[in-house]
Parts: sequence; structure tokens; C-alpha cells
Amino acid sequence: MVDSGTGAVTGNPAGACVVPDYPDPVLAAQPPATVVGDGTPDSCTGAAVVAAVAAGGWVTFACGDAPVIITMTETARVFNDRPDLILDGGGKVTLSGGGTRRILYQNTCDPALVWTSTRCDLQDNPHTTIRDLAMVDGDSSGQDYGRDDVLGGGAIFARGGRLTVDRVAFRRNRCEALGPDLGGAALRAVGMPAAPLRVIASTFGGSADDGNVCANGGGLSGLHASFAIYNSHFSHNRAIGDGANPARAGTAGGGSGGAIYMDGTAMDLSVCGTTVTDNTANEGGGAIFYVSNDRSGTMSLTDSQLARNPSAGFETSGLPGMFVLAADGQPVISGTTLAP
Repeated sequence: MVDSGTGAVTGNPAGACVVPDYPDPVLAAQPPATVVGDGTPDSCTGAAVVAAVAAGGWVTFACGDAPVIITMTETARVFNDRPDLILDGGGKVTLSGGGTRRILYQNTCDPALVWTSTRCDLQDNPHTTIRDLAMVDGDSSGQDYGRDDVLGGGAIFARGGRLTVDRVAFRRNRCEALGPDLGGAALRAVGMPAAPLRVIASTFGGSADDGNVCANGGGLSGLHASFAIYNSHFSHNRAIGDGANPARAGTAGGGSGGAIYMDGTAMDLSVCGTTVTDNTANEGGGAIFYVSNDRSGTMSLTDSQLARNPSAGFETSGLPGMFVLAADGQPVISGTTLAP
């Protein structure tokens, strides 16, 4: 995909990792469930995106031949009792939070989105795919939807079900600037035990002016959630909190995982064909902060490059730009370059 906002190709063009098949719905042979717009830029509105996401199914855009930026006036919400969502920008659509709101919200445990299981925290659906678009200037700061478990996720917050982001560019998204164990300026995942959240050929930041910023996890943040990352690029993302997790006395906490922040127990992080460069953390892990509390979690880095990811506070000896507490022998590193 060519990012309509910058003209740059999303992800790592040199990444050659094979992406396994996954059980998302195959809708390409069917007509779209919803087409946002009537062929003109003015017809592609934030309200139309909100309605299309709420309805579910395969959503495409007809906004004219030129790239278009759609500023959201409300957060789009994925309902748990609707058809699985594919939000397909066709390489021409940028969704903007306008610097004031989260762009997309999925939560199987939010009754406002319809409970469909007695164990909302374990359910496999909905399956959501976001592809071939950009998400910019989202900001989740102070937006809790009346709940205390949806902090972080400036562009996307996801709890439960499944999520794939495929050829998506995340730029200039923000979330809470301070606090321990919250984050994900671009994307925050909580729970999601059915399968890893998949990130394919996507870009987080990309330039000094486009980095994503949060207390922790300038790019991605996961709590008891796994990530499988393929052929992607993370650069110029920042973890700006102060005091780490748990927060040191006299501090508000945070500051770890410039690009990626993960905390929990038996979660997995696999990174393949991906570049992670020029990210920073005020505390631990300028590139990656990964803590498996019971040391059952696993981590692998394959055919990737990590460089220039300073950690102002702490990192694991021999792993520049990373702080890792995982299962014995982790991380497993193959064909990967690690440089200060």
C-alpha cells in the first residue's frame, strides 16, 4: 500500500516473511456490505464511517480518484453481534482523529456493544480486519467510555475477539502521557486470548514528525495479549511516562517500550521481517519492553533489524534497546541484527 498521507510504502519493503493464513472471512468474491461515499470526497464523512463500522461486514470507500482524509467526529465502534468487519481503505483513505479522539474501539466486554458470551474475556469473535488505510492524529487521552479498563489506544483500542491490521500506517497518534501499564499510542490490545493480534506490512511513525507518543508503548501496547508482527516498520515512536511500572515513589509511572510494550503472563511476541529504529523510552526498552510476570511468555525475533532505540533508564544486558523477562532461553533470535 502507498500511504495516501506521505506517498511512502507502508511496512518494511525488504521484509520477506510469509504470513500464515488466518480464519478471517473471505468476502472479496461478494459485493461490499457498505460503500462509504457516492464517489465524491464530500460524501465520505466521519459519520458515514461510524455507521458502516457499526453495521459490520465488508466496508469499502467511494470518495473519488484522489486520496482523501476523513476526520472523525465520533469514535467508530465495533459491535459484537454484527458480521465480522473488514474496513478496507483501498490505499486512498486516511482516517483522522483530529487530535481529539480515538478512531476505532472494539471491546467484547463492553455491554454497550452487546454481550454475546458469558465469558466475554475469552470469546473468539468478532474478527476485525483493518487494511489499506492510514490512521492519524488519534488521541485517547481522558476517554474512558465510563469504564476504567479502556485506557490507551490512541488510534485503536481492542479487547477480545480477533484483530488484524494489514498495510496500515499509524502516524502522530497519542494516548495518556503518564501512568504505569497503560499505553499504545497507535494500538492497545487487552486480553484477546483466541489468537495473536496480527500486524502485517504496517508502519508506526516513519519519520521524526510522524511518531506516535504515549506513556508506554509508543506504537503497540498489550496487556495479556499476544502479537504476531510481519514485514512492518516502527520508527520515531516514544514512551514518555516517568517512573516505570510499578511507579517509583513520587512519580506517575510509565516510560517503557518506545515501539512495543507488553505485560502479562503467557503471551507471545513474534517479530519477523521488521525494522525497529530510532524509537525512545524514558525508562526501559527503547525498542521493546516485554515482561511475562510468571516467565511463561515467549518471544522471537526473525530476519529483523533493531537499531538506535535508546533506553534512558534500563535494558537487558546484551539486548540493546530491549528489556525482556520471558521464559528460559527467550528471546529466540534468528537472522536479526541488534545494534545500539
